[in-house]
Amino acid sequence: MKTQSLTRILCSALLIQFVALPEFLYAQADFYKGKTIRIIHGRNAGGSGDLRVRAMIPFLQKYIPGSPTIIHEFMPGGGGRKAANYIFGSAAPDGLTIGNTGGGMVASAVLGETGVQYDLDKLIFLGSPYSSTHYIFLTRREAGITDREKLRSASGLRIGAQSVGHTIYNIGRVFAWMASLKEPNFVTGYSSPERDVALMRGEIDAIATADDHLTRNIEWVKKQQVDLHLLLAVPKDLKHPQFGHLSDLEMFAKSERERKVIAMFRNLRLTGSPFFAPPRTPADRMELLTQAVTKTFKDPEFSNEYRKLVGDDPSPLFPEENQRAIRELPRDPETVGLFNKLAGPGPLPPR
Repeated sequence: MKTQSLTRILCSALLIQFVALPEFLYAQADFYKGKTIRIIHGRNAGGSGDLRVRAMIPFLQKYIPGSPTIIHEFMPGGGGRKAANYIFGSAAPDGLTIGNTGGGMVASAVLGETGVQYDLDKLIFLGSPYSSTHYIFLTRREAGITDREKLRSASGLRIGAQSVGHTIYNIGRVFAWMASLKEPNFVTGYSSPERDVALMRGEIDAIATADDHLTRNIEWVKKQQVDLHLLLAVPKDLKHPQFGHLSDLEMFAKSERERKVIAMFRNLRLTGSPFFAPPRTPADRMELLTQAVTKTFKDPEFSNEYRKLVGDDPSPLFPEENQRAIRELPRDPETVGLFNKLAGPGPLPPR
């Protein structure tokens, strides 16, 4: 008799769970219906990062239950620090405000730069549409720097970038340092489109850029408006079908200390251009967003849309991989100290 009663109690409990579960899931799925999600970009509009996010929007709207409206807000400054500070300290943790920046915001935190008010280990990372790339150092043809020897003998080369701490600024400094350029002059304050115009007008002499950006401006190469000099692949063994003939930056490394700097840049870049949410965002809403990002990356049509807008194939970093990449970033004090000098506004350190 006792056994029968216990069985009836257990069955009743299971029945309650199965009846309640669909209602719970429906309530959570219904949360985003009629809502608006704000994506806070740590950049100006129009660059590669903006286009990567825009390629994802139709798919996020498709896969987030309730098909919310998604809008863009641009908050450039500090290589993504301004936007990350806002997401960490000011944005409501309700699943309706999400950040997206370049990897510079990750580097700034690891390097202990000023102005960082966010904790990487408390932000909730949601993945990145790309995690691998090639960086290329190029000069405008009219600068007359047509080969490596002329590059190394040139003095006062004006290298354009977005801002101190921005990924493109950092890699430009690493290129200049490893190639032993003479007294390079780093000119910041550009958006990506502004920097392109400045290069073509002769206001700056050189830029470091990702290969997808160069692909979108391939007429520079076809019309011989630029000279390509150096390449850095992330990850290390990633081959480029078009620009693989360029000298790899690592060939200039003279010591283990210098190889560690390049390795650190690669590790930082593997975090990609991440999406992230405020701490304490409810786990059920984060799960909906995580699933939507994962489904987006797996959708074959996303690759087509990404290729159309960005000019390159996506190399997505899934949410769980993004979280792991952040947590496992190396923080060796000696390498961090040297990299910090390279990523800062002061003179390049001696080699």
